[in-house]
This record gives sequence, structure tokens and C-alpha cells, in this order.
Amino acid sequence: MFTRAERLISLRNLRPKKKEGFLKIISIFSFLGIMLGVAILIIVMSVMNGFKKDLTEKILGLNPHVIIQPNSFQIDDNYISRLKKEFKDIKISKTYSGEGIIIINDQAKGVIVKGVDKNEKNIIEFFDNFLSKGDLNNFNYNKILIGSELAYNLKLKKGDNINLMTSSFVGTPLGNLPKQDNFKVAGVFNTGFVEFDQNIIYLNIEDALSIFDKKNQDQNIEIYLDDPLDANIYKEKIQKLNENFFIYTWSDLNKSLFSALKVERNVMFIILSLIIVVAAFNIISGLTILIKNKTKEIAILKTLGLSNQSIKRTFFLTGLTIGFFATLSGMILGILFSINIEKIRIFLSFAFNLEIFPSDIYFLEKLPYEININSILLVFIISLVISAIASYLPATKISKMNTFRALRYE
Repeated sequence: MFTRAERLISLRNLRPKKKEGFLKIISIFSFLGIMLGVAILIIVMSVMNGFKKDLTEKILGLNPHVIIQPNSFQIDDNYISRLKKEFKDIKISKTYSGEGIIIINDQAKGVIVKGVDKNEKNIIEFFDNFLSKGDLNNFNYNKILIGSELAYNLKLKKGDNINLMTSSFVGTPLGNLPKQDNFKVAGVFNTGFVEFDQNIIYLNIEDALSIFDKKNQDQNIEIYLDDPLDANIYKEKIQKLNENFFIYTWSDLNKSLFSALKVERNVMFIILSLIIVVAAFNIISGLTILIKNKTKEIAILKTLGLSNQSIKRTFFLTGLTIGFFATLSGMILGILFSINIEKIRIFLSFAFNLEIFPSDIYFLEKLPYEININSILLVFIISLVISAIASYLPATKISKMNTFRALRYE
């Protein structure tokens, strides 16, 4: 595409003379501006991709993929048998969830109460992964499992007794009062998802049905899939078996969260891309000054037979070279920074004595990242396109240059 002469002239333009020191400064700022813009864009996109991936994995690890609620109808054994026959690759659990209040030492905390069968495979796998204190074998009648954040906030430990109040009522001589019961803490789980660990407690399914005054037919059916991303496909198929039941998926529960993440990522991408655009203006100004300073040399090259198009390409190549190597350097810097971002966060937190990305706000124990090849290629292409446009605009002025006037007045 570029001849040897064009490449040599472009290389010469990249090494300005001593008297062109200002031009050298502009070139350096162009390079640094694009490099930092690309690096920051890659770092932010990597962190946001990592945050979405980490959040998705935790949500999928802590929640069922498809939930079936009775919706005033009865889920019987015949329906469950049809599910198992129709979908042989799914795992089914019976649960019941409701809201309650833990009361202990003059403290009260609203929680989500989930009743589970400790003998089901999914429940065993969950607590094998996350139970940090206690033994699942001790999770029996009138026993409770709580999250680590909840245990910390209420100063609870294994063996402590708590009072649990629910929204169901029991009749007494004094009128209807909220139903409550005492439970002993059988263990503490730690998922690393702060919001989950401070708001969820587990009871045996019999205890949960009892305290909420429900029956076996009021239980929900939770389904786990080999591929959670197929949840909506299974939802449509399961709905056809019985349209009386209310069926929803993990993505339905978190639709607003992931939509907000997607919008935020796109907005950040657009805003941070403006850094590259601003840096590209330095290329325009630098090439404009360079062309002005090289008026005599351009006129001589034209006289020697070099065409306008060829001279345009030399100056275009000069700007594009700055943009290319700045983009490449920014990619390397951004990837290295992303890989070591947790170490950098710890260092900055220690150096400035402040907490960066507190876990109770961002639901994170550490700062995640994900190097996405498609995102990096997109940043690379956009940066090159912006650099190419910034290099082309000043180069078009060369065709308007009058060779005779340039030689006469220079």
C-alpha cells in the first residue's frame, strides 16, 4: 500500500529537528493521550465484564435456574413425575420461601427464610461448597443455618438460640399474633456474596412449612439445569405442561440488574472513547504544524515528481503510525493493569488508608476482571479508525498547496 519512499519520508517526519521541539512535544502528547485512553477503556471494560461474570456465577450458584410456584393450585407427585419423564436432564428440589424477622438481644433483622430438604443432592452440594462452620448432619428439627454477614451483624455463633417471627398469624385469647418459634444455629455459611449472606437463612422444609402455616402442596419446585442459559427455553416448555402454575427463571429475577449493567457498560464505553477522540486532536494539530513547517520540502518533492496522493500518504502514514503504536502500547498497559488490578487495589487501599470498592456496596470480596478478546479488538479498531481520520484530515490540505508559491516565498 505504501511505497518505500513514502515509508522513509514518514519515518523522517517522526523524527523532527531540534528547532521543531514544540512539534516533538505535540507528538509525545498525542502518543500518551491515545495510549492512556485505550488503556483506561480496556481496564474499565475488563472490570465491568469481570463484575458481570462474577455476579452471574454467584447468582447461578446460589439460586435455582427455574422456579415453579403453585399459584393457588396444587403441585402433586403426578406433575413432578411428568417433569422428570419429560426432562430427564434436570434436577428437582422441593422448597418453600417466605419472609421473617430474627429477634435476639433486643435486635431485630428482616430475613428471607428458605425451607429445604437437606437430603437432596443440590442442597448437599451447596453446603459442601459454602458451609464454613458446623455440620450438615446436625441440620435437623428446630435447627437453622445462617450467613456469615448475618452472624457477624447479630453477633451469632454456632449453638446460639434465636427467635424467628413470620408473617403468618396464630389465634390467641388476645387476638391474632405473628407466629414465632425458637431455633438453634446449626452452622454458618459463607458464599462471598454479601447481600446473600446477610439476608438468607435456611430451615428444614418441615420447620418452614410449620412456621408459615403451610402444607406440602404449597411447596415450590426448584429446577437446576446443566446450562443455566437455557432457562428461558425450559420455562416455555414447562409452562405447556400446566399453565396454571407460575413459572419464572433466574434471569427474570435479575433482569433489571443485568439491564442496568449493560446500559452502564455501553455508556462508559462511549464516554471513555471520547478520551481517544480528544487525544486524536493532537494528531491533527501536530500534522497541521508539520505540514506548515515542511512547505518547502513538500514543494521540492512535488517538483521532483512525487504526486499529491503520494505526499498525502506519507503524512497520513505519519499520523497513523503514532496512533497504531499508541494503541498497541495502550492495549498492553491496559491488559497488564487489568490482570494485576486486585494487587493494585490492595496497594492503593493500604497507601492511602481508604477502602476502594467496599464489599457491602459492590457485593465483592475482591475486584474481578475478565479479559474479553472481542472488547479489546473493538477498542483497537475504534482507536485506529479515529487515528486514521485524524491523520487524513490535515493531509488533504497538501493538494491545495501551490508548488510555485511555496518555492518562491520559502
